[in-house]
Amino acid sequence: MPAKQPVICVVGLGYVGLPLAAAFGRTGWTTLGFDINTDRISTLKKGEDWTRELTSQQLTNTTIEFSADPGIIGKADTVIIAVPTPVDDANNPDLTPVYAASRTVGKHMSKGTVVIYEATVYPGVTEEECVPILEKESGMKCGPDFTVGYSPERINPGDKEHTVDKIIKVVAGQDAVTTDRVAMIYEKIITAGVHRAANIKVAELAKALENTQRDINIALMNEIARLCDRLGIRTKDVLDAAGTKWNFLKFSPGLVGGHCIGVDPYYLVHKAKLLGMHTEVISAGRKMNDTMTTFIDRQISRAMAKEKISPVGAKVLVLGATFKENVPDTRNAKVHDLIRKLSDAGCLVSVQDPELTRKQVEDLGFTFGRIIDGPYDCIVVAVPHRAYKEELTAEDFIRALKKPGLFYDLKSLWNERVFKSAGVSYLSL
Repeated sequence: MPAKQPVICVVGLGYVGLPLAAAFGRTGWTTLGFDINTDRISTLKKGEDWTRELTSQQLTNTTIEFSADPGIIGKADTVIIAVPTPVDDANNPDLTPVYAASRTVGKHMSKGTVVIYEATVYPGVTEEECVPILEKESGMKCGPDFTVGYSPERINPGDKEHTVDKIIKVVAGQDAVTTDRVAMIYEKIITAGVHRAANIKVAELAKALENTQRDINIALMNEIARLCDRLGIRTKDVLDAAGTKWNFLKFSPGLVGGHCIGVDPYYLVHKAKLLGMHTEVISAGRKMNDTMTTFIDRQISRAMAKEKISPVGAKVLVLGATFKENVPDTRNAKVHDLIRKLSDAGCLVSVQDPELTRKQVEDLGFTFGRIIDGPYDCIVVAVPHRAYKEELTAEDFIRALKKPGLFYDLKSLWNERVFKSAGVSYLSL
């Protein structure tokens, strides 16, 4: 007799949950999608994804029952929780979404359910903090009545090459049977295969480590960028030279925001503190990356002063308002801090982003502007969206700048010599 097919319910339909649900929906398994945001459910039912991770065609080619009614959770025997895990204003882990999702799932799940967490957390959260919530709300006991697993998300928003099915999935369960069950679930959709972690805590730490490693590598590049600024040489030139060695890791300096790299290290810092340990390298990396907006603001201020451009009343265009290129996600976007610093100095700052509408820019509290609204005293390309590189040339920027004027190319996308030959001051990180 064939084994009963799983019934999957994905809780949280954002950048992580929706692609995951869509992948399961293409298997023929009954797939349910729950989100507390009724507007989100409404638009998904219409075949619209505001994250732009999935096209209308991709939504049409999968079968998902979308609902904002938590009662739908009771239909599933496998519940996957994919909600965000941010930090608060003091950079302490904010597990409110995970706790809330656990309460909702606990109230509505059926006996025998496997609850799998995908949210990035510090080691111990799944078993020590979420399980008691599930038990309290369900009136059931973990082990005999339901089990838990952990499989950290590895979605890279905006990346159309490394999609959910093409990334190895780390899986772990509270026991061997649950681990096998979790592995079987994901093996159905992950062509790259799965990796069975030794236990849930190992999987939790591995996920946080992935982004912490990137954070520290970027912090090193940011420190090198500061050194290059002191030396009067270009960071890009140094990295191009160093990058000719086969084992040089090709990271670049920049603003580290968003909901992963700029957040996850704080979860490890927090857990270490609970264990009486001070994190030296992790904390130093976070400090370096969190202060880069101040450094860039000072770079721009010095360059404007050198060109005798007064910041008071200076017309500045900032291109890019999302946390990374080619996504409409503005959560924890560090460029916002830079915009505010320039405004506080007296600059008249306007903002444009190809991933956002005019209304979305204005809803962030910024003045909308376009390159054709110049001339500007300063143009800052802060987020390297594909559209900027494909649609704008150095000559376009030069025409939009006053003389003297400043072009700040944060990611060194354009040729410095073209600007200098036109009498425009060029600066990059």
